Amino acid sequence: MPILKKLFILTALPLCAFANSEMEALYLKNACNSCHGMYGEGMGASPRLQGVSEDILLRRLKDLQQGKPRTAFGTVMVSFAKALDENQTKAMAKYLSNLKTKVNEERYDIKYDPAGDGGS
Repeated sequence: MPILKKLFILTALPLCAFANSEMEALYLKNACNSCHGMYGEGMGASPRLQGVSEDILLRRLKDLQQGKPRTAFGTVMVSFAKALDENQTKAMAKYLSNLKTKVNEERYDIKYDPAGDGGS
């Protein structure tokens, strides 16, 4: 097994352990989050999936399964889409359409004390 594949498996599996659903686990296992973001928010040339209607996502996945990407960047998606069976394709479209960004509000310090910050 090539070293990069081993490295990918070692980094993707821990993320999958925290998945709340089969589709979330598949999203993480296939490293969809690497291009589309953890919550499907889109990054760079990779489109936003979060909040797109289920019907549109299903149509786009089926187009990809037929080898019809919308852009040149989309060609990488053909193999991922073709790996999904019919039930997974429908479930993935539903999962993606319902994604919401989750931000733990407690990760930020609510109270800000400017004392001692160098006067910035």
